[in-house]
Amino acid sequence: MNGFTEGETILVTGGASGIGAATAALAARLGLRVVVWDLAPVAGGSVVDVRDPAAVTAGFAAAGPVRYLVNNAGPASGGPALAFTDGLAATAGSVEAVTSAWLATGPPDGAAVVNVASVAGNLVGTDSAWYSAGKAAIAGYTRHLATRIAPRVRANAVAPGFIDTPRMAGFADTPLGRALVERNPMRRAGRPEDVAAAVLFLLSPAAAYVNGVLLPVDGGWVVTQ
Repeated sequence: MNGFTEGETILVTGGASGIGAATAALAARLGLRVVVWDLAPVAGGSVVDVRDPAAVTAGFAAAGPVRYLVNNAGPASGGPALAFTDGLAATAGSVEAVTSAWLATGPPDGAAVVNVASVAGNLVGTDSAWYSAGKAAIAGYTRHLATRIAPRVRANAVAPGFIDTPRMAGFADTPLGRALVERNPMRRAGRPEDVAAAVLFLLSPAAAYVNGVLLPVDGGWVVTQ
C-alpha cells in the first residue's frame, strides 16, 4: 500500500530515541533497510555528529546508496542554553549540511527527504529564540529544496506539537503539560509513533505528488490557539 520497495535504504539522524527511534522501527517493519545516526550509541547504528562535515561524509560512504533521508537530529528546546547563532547552526545548519552531503551522493530518482521541524517558530511562539528560529529555518529550507530538487527528489517537513518523548519525560505531569493536553482536541500528548507514521507517509511513493509541505502532527492543538 505504501509503495516502498523492500530493501531500499533509509537514513534516520537522531535515531536513538523518541521520534527518530519510532521512525526507524516503523521503516524496518515496512521492509526498508535502516541506517541510524546518533550521538548516543545505538544497536545497529553509527555514532555520527551531524555538525561535523567529515563525519557526515564518512557516514554516507559507509551507508551506501540512500534513497530516503529523515533529518531528525537536533538539540532539545529544553536542553542547555545555546547562543542564538550556535542554536541555528545546530538545528537548520546541520539539516542543510546533511542534506547537501546526501544530494552530492546522487540519490536515485524517486528519492525523498523529510525534515523534522516543529510547531514552534512556524505556528506558535516559544520562550527559546534559537529553537523557534531554527525550526522555522528548517521549514523554509524545506520549501527551498522543494522548488530546486524536484522532480528527482521530493522534500517535505513535519511539525510535531507536544510529543511524549524521553526528552519530554515528566512534562505531561506539570501544570503547563496538563494545560496543553486539556486544550488539545485529542485530549492527549502525541506519541513518537504518530510522527513516525506521518514521516513514512511523506517519504513513501503513496505521497508521490506531495512536495514542499509542512505537516503539523499535533492533534489539532495549533487550531485552538
